[in-house]
Amino acid sequence: MELQFDNISKSYGATLALNRFSASLTPGIYAILGPNGSGKSTLMNILTGNLRADSGVITYAGDDGKAENILDMGGRFREKLGFMPQYPGMYPNFSVHCFLGYVAALKDVGAGQKRRERKQIIARQIEAVLHAVDLYDVRHRKIRALSGGMKQRLALAQAILGDPKILVLDEPTAGLDPKQRILIRNYISEIALNKIVLIATHVVSDVEFIAKEILMLKKGVLIAVGTPQTLLQQMENRVWELSVPEAQISQYQGTYAVTNISKHPEQSGTVVLRVLSDNLPEEHAVPLSPTLEDYYLYTFGSEEGVPPGRGEG
Repeated sequence: MELQFDNISKSYGATLALNRFSASLTPGIYAILGPNGSGKSTLMNILTGNLRADSGVITYAGDDGKAENILDMGGRFREKLGFMPQYPGMYPNFSVHCFLGYVAALKDVGAGQKRRERKQIIARQIEAVLHAVDLYDVRHRKIRALSGGMKQRLALAQAILGDPKILVLDEPTAGLDPKQRILIRNYISEIALNKIVLIATHVVSDVEFIAKEILMLKKGVLIAVGTPQTLLQQMENRVWELSVPEAQISQYQGTYAVTNISKHPEQSGTVVLRVLSDNLPEEHAVPLSPTLEDYYLYTFGSEEGVPPGRGEG
């Protein structure tokens, strides 16, 4: 199974949202990272048919290896898709269970089976996804009475219903508490063994340990692709720890990309800074192991409100 993007471009007036985006995806988790306006949602909406690309082609090849333009496939391609939009629309007066039953009907889950067998298939799938996203105990509650985190998990449940081959998730853990984020992250990792899963997120830590590859988008351009390990290698000797007087915080923030500030555990009036710099920032600086968040801020710092400040040391 393979999903191939070939030179996808999309403009909104004079704004180029995607600029000749190309990538090849096989089963596994792919994380799309980038600041607001980088083209993540545009790419996902083109894939799911909610937008038309100005140019370029997306092809899908199933187990038979035959590649087809997804526009030519039409409904056959949509049957293979599960989509969780960033702002999902739901019917507030539906119960959780009824809403999933409605989605199952729209997706034609169990098609080709006798009526009784189809109902059993749908019932089993709904029960399974409710347990997976920890909503089984509220299955009879009206959607309007759900918390924001519950609605987010319900949006994921409807996306995975029907066992789609391609799962497209836009900010899947937004609004979830840490325990729920881990639950959802582990579940996505589990089901991705035989699916192509595309995740757009701002929560970098959610994909650092589960993504097969990271795709970095900046102003519609794919600027980097690689495994998390490969990208982190580029940050070796670029992440530092500095202990400085509290009064000098602003001075260091003006010179370097300071990504974390904490009180020194032993020295009063002293803080510990996590700093990104291409060179040794101070003689007493200590090198740290980089994280994917460090790489993200190093790449997009100026667009996320973090000074690029890579310094000369």
